[in-house]
Amino acid sequence: MGCPVGVGPEIILRLFAAPGEGMPATVVLGDADVLRRCAGELRIGVPVVDWQPGQAVPAAGVPVLSLSSLAAADCRWGEPNRLTGLAMAGYIEEAVRLLKAGALAGMVTCPIAKSALKAAGYGYPGHTEMLAELTGVDDFAMMLAGERLRVTLVTIHCALHAVPGLLSVAAVERLIKITGQSLRDDFGIAVPRIAVAGLNPHAGEGGMFGDEEERLIAPAIAHCRAAGWQVTGPFPPDTVFFRAAGGDFDAVVCMYHDQGLIPFKLLHFADGVNVTLGLPIVRTSVDHGTAYDIAGKGLASPASLEAAVRMAAEIVGNRRRQGSKR
Repeated sequence: MGCPVGVGPEIILRLFAAPGEGMPATVVLGDADVLRRCAGELRIGVPVVDWQPGQAVPAAGVPVLSLSSLAAADCRWGEPNRLTGLAMAGYIEEAVRLLKAGALAGMVTCPIAKSALKAAGYGYPGHTEMLAELTGVDDFAMMLAGERLRVTLVTIHCALHAVPGLLSVAAVERLIKITGQSLRDDFGIAVPRIAVAGLNPHAGEGGMFGDEEERLIAPAIAHCRAAGWQVTGPFPPDTVFFRAAGGDFDAVVCMYHDQGLIPFKLLHFADGVNVTLGLPIVRTSVDHGTAYDIAGKGLASPASLEAAVRMAAEIVGNRRRQGSKR
């Protein structure tokens, strides 16, 4: 359910109130009372029903495994606190436990608040790092995925001036390989076509505007090509996303956060999905934050959540098919 005082409860209710055709069987790990209060306040006409692992998923309503009992006084829209932080961390931990036990097939996360996680005593900057530790994974990455564009990021949350120092042949090579493996296993693309963006304008213009392309990025591409990956670049960043959106590539490996997210969100602001690569479990997420400024106001769209649920089901199916071939 994500943060109980963000837009997570609202987008969950709206998704279940008007599920699209072919919506996968989905349950909610969260707080049934919070969802009921949200439904009443926003007049969303969908019943919230109790669910337990092992039970069938009902055809109507919102089936909830209730893991917290937050009082109304503890929950003011847009105001996270220690109690809401403890609750949302508990939802994540139980989801991982049930996934490991085989009771669930995949995990879709609504947004959480880093400040509330910290107030609850957790040191993680977000879902991804928490899930990596809970599943015992060191090698993981973030992909933003939509129908027209997929991007992965060599560096993520750091200052722009720090990016060149964080790049290395090994870092770029690692991301190319984990991107390619995900395209195969998670998206069912037998021979993925991967493009790599340069760091500098015009991809360095032969060293005139920087040498990272020649010194770091091109050698990583060469190593991955030698290993059998269909990877090309480094491409000028101002053209590669146009080509990828047009169908020339299955994903673009990007050097820094905004290089990939600006074009991605231009195309997929409403329906983008965040996918964590490298985990033994399937995890997708909405591609937006807690939106505290509109929480509880009836303005949130469930489009990204619906896309994340459908993509999680797609990845589950693709992984099972890949597993059956091995």
